[in-house]
Amino acid sequence: MRGATTLPIVLAVAVALPLMAARADPNQKDADANWKTASECAHAAFRKYPDYKPEGNTKREAARLECLRDHKLPVPSAPPQPAAGNPQ
Repeated sequence: MRGATTLPIVLAVAVALPLMAARADPNQKDADANWKTASECAHAAFRKYPDYKPEGNTKREAARLECLRDHKLPVPSAPPQPAAGNPQ
């Protein structure tokens, strides 16, 4: 009869675990929403300027930053610098 006693426990854990994991405080929800919006801005900018030529990169980054500003999200204060091993 061991199986008869473990089944209710397993079912209780299976029901309770997703409910406990789904709880997030308001700060986590805000951060998740901000990350999602920033990701959507990056995707929209890529769809608008899909090429990787220097002028496309510049326009894409400008579109991404404008989208972030429109959604009142923080934007980098300085433009990204090229990597030391990757001169442009």
